[in-house]
Amino acid sequence: MANQRKDDVVKSDKIVEIVNLTREFEDGVVAVDDISFYVRKGEFITFLGPSGCGKTTTLRMIAGFDKPTKGKILLNGQDISHLPPNKRPINTVFQRYALFPHLNVYDNIAFGLKLKKVKVTYEDKDGKRFEKIEKLSKKEISLKVEKALKMVDLEGFEKRSVSTLSGGQQQRVAIARAIVNEPQILLLDEPLGALDLKMRKDMQLELKEMHKKLGITFIYVTHDQEEALTMSDTIVVMKDGVIQQIGTPTDIYNEPKNSFVADFIGESNIFSGTIVGDKKVRFINHNFDCVDEFEKNEKVDVVVRPEDVTLLDEGKGQVDGKIISSIFKGVHYEMVMLVGKAEIVIQDTIERKVGEKVSLLIKPNDIHIMAKNFSSNKYDGYITKRNTVCFGDGEFECDVTQLYPGSILDEEGYLITAEGDRIDLTDVDVNVEVGLKDIEISDDAEKGGAVGNIISIIYKVDHYQLIVRTDENEEDFVFDTEDTWNENDRVSVIIPKEKIKLSLKQEIKR
Repeated sequence: MANQRKDDVVKSDKIVEIVNLTREFEDGVVAVDDISFYVRKGEFITFLGPSGCGKTTTLRMIAGFDKPTKGKILLNGQDISHLPPNKRPINTVFQRYALFPHLNVYDNIAFGLKLKKVKVTYEDKDGKRFEKIEKLSKKEISLKVEKALKMVDLEGFEKRSVSTLSGGQQQRVAIARAIVNEPQILLLDEPLGALDLKMRKDMQLELKEMHKKLGITFIYVTHDQEEALTMSDTIVVMKDGVIQQIGTPTDIYNEPKNSFVADFIGESNIFSGTIVGDKKVRFINHNFDCVDEFEKNEKVDVVVRPEDVTLLDEGKGQVDGKIISSIFKGVHYEMVMLVGKAEIVIQDTIERKVGEKVSLLIKPNDIHIMAKNFSSNKYDGYITKRNTVCFGDGEFECDVTQLYPGSILDEEGYLITAEGDRIDLTDVDVNVEVGLKDIEISDDAEKGGAVGNIISIIYKVDHYQLIVRTDENEEDFVFDTEDTWNENDRVSVIIPKEKIKLSLKQEIKR
């Protein structure tokens, strides 16, 4: 399964374990939907996904700022699901560092220590031991702050006002303030989001080095794929509150579990293919050798990374085509090769000019095959008194006579079977199936049978695969189109009546 890790670890090595965790908000929105995973001690693990995928909500539940609706959060085997944040050995660094502008660097870092109380054991004159709750001494605080500053390379900055610091320095002060309390786990919620590109890249390396120095567990949240690939030991890819895949950066990049992961992590060419034999797959009208085993005639998605396509002179490779675009990207040229209607992205240090006829070569190990996520849309529906069908938060014209072969509709709208039985189909429950090529959309809300927003667009070399999600029950319409749309466009869903396949859920008593 996609949300299972490849490695097995003993229970004592798991510092955090998430068990069937769900978070549903008061308005019915499910931000996190029954996820399970674990975090190893000392690991740098990253939650990666688009906005609204549930990664920050998951982090907030681990921190204690948000309570789960269902499931458990275990810390070293103990259930902490309802423990308040201040009782957890966990500190959080946010995107907005929330430093105190009226305090200098030293006082910002020392702030929590000055409030902290610890148990101190004393011995009286009779040798009897007793405990007192006391604040830390100035010397203890000073030593801890000094150690934290050294850890983030800010020695000598103690008296500086935080308002005079750069964004990267402020971020390090925020990290020092978090680690000075010696937490077992450091949570980081998009902490590099406020920095410019160069500083962000520098801080990625600094954070990775800091993680090695500290030796504690880092749980990191980002929507930036490069950040996740650069810093993480393990990546958890999320979408719509569900874990899509867990693995090392290499595994996630080279072996994506589905087309969403392939499209979200780096550049990908995603083809629609068919298994034509033992370790043979057909796409772009050619049979390629591959290393994955699937059933013959199975429809699959095929992923090939741009850097894994080799360009040769025309006629010397597996498939011929023409270069239609070439852009210099600094370390390589990014070219687009047209094969039929398929636009294949290729990255190479050697440029092939626009208009040049070329041939491509793809080695078996560079072809990654995945089972298709969707082959058709399936819904539960019911027939109305108008002989339309309601499904997917919408109402559509349909041909109800397909429910009984040989049947017709009389003038009053009743269905007459081949045997002459008269049936009222009102409120009859049906199974509805619609193919991926049988849906159209329009920006005219009145034109279609259902209305929603485009929430996902994946380019598959010669077409786009879109998902439109409705508001009321969050029903999804998945379909292929050659037209260009934008995410979040408000559209209506159009399905020709002859493309809607219906079947009875159970036989109607006549």
